[in-house]
Amino acid sequence: MGKGRFHMIIDPSVTPPADITRPPRKLVDGLTQIGTAAVSGELSRLGIRNPQLTGLTPMAFGQCMAGPALTLQFLPKREDLAPGEEYEEPEKQIHRHVLYLVQEGDVVVVDARGDMHSGIFGEMMMTYFKGRKGAGLVVDGCLRDTPKIAGLGVNIWSRGRTPNFHTQTGLMPYAVNVPVACGGTTVMPGDIVVADDDGAIVVPIALAEQILDMGNKHADWEDFARLRLSQGADLRKYYPISKEVEAEYFAWREKNPL
Repeated sequence: MGKGRFHMIIDPSVTPPADITRPPRKLVDGLTQIGTAAVSGELSRLGIRNPQLTGLTPMAFGQCMAGPALTLQFLPKREDLAPGEEYEEPEKQIHRHVLYLVQEGDVVVVDARGDMHSGIFGEMMMTYFKGRKGAGLVVDGCLRDTPKIAGLGVNIWSRGRTPNFHTQTGLMPYAVNVPVACGGTTVMPGDIVVADDDGAIVVPIALAEQILDMGNKHADWEDFARLRLSQGADLRKYYPISKEVEAEYFAWREKNPL
């Protein structure tokens, strides 16, 4: 292991991180509109019991996003493998290199081990991320410079805040676009992350089109049920819609095409 492994993973000038294959924008936008609660419910029907990235909350409420995941893995810091100073050999600090890959609409997902001491990114990195038009950031850990980051309007879900820089305490960035654990959930590079005020979830890319189709159908009958419930209709009949009112639903749909 030792030096060869260190250079292969840590020094991107030797082996640059692999990029991802991005899904059609229409698919991503559709999942954004459905939202995390509906998508999570449909995933459960396909056997994905818990897609939630647990413990992550939005920096500001009212945000929603979806996008393909670029992943960044942190490991416990080992001093012979990580620079000790914030600006030492910056191009060997691989957390920068996940940002170099960002394209419009991407989501950076960071496995920071739930650490509450290391600030994975700060204002300058997030300014660059915004300039690259990334969709948002999901961090199983903390950020720094958060008052200034808040003013950038970047969509962020994380565990908290810290004044420390990324390798100041117990972490070091180690790899880009590898499978990671974020909030107790496995995220593969290229999976679609959906996030809103309820939190963040991951949609396996192989299931994304099926989830969108299921979610649209679910949202459709919920529109009908919501209307009837707002008019005082019987919850037992209208949520979920029962056989007894199916004909009424189909008649309503015919008068109100999608």
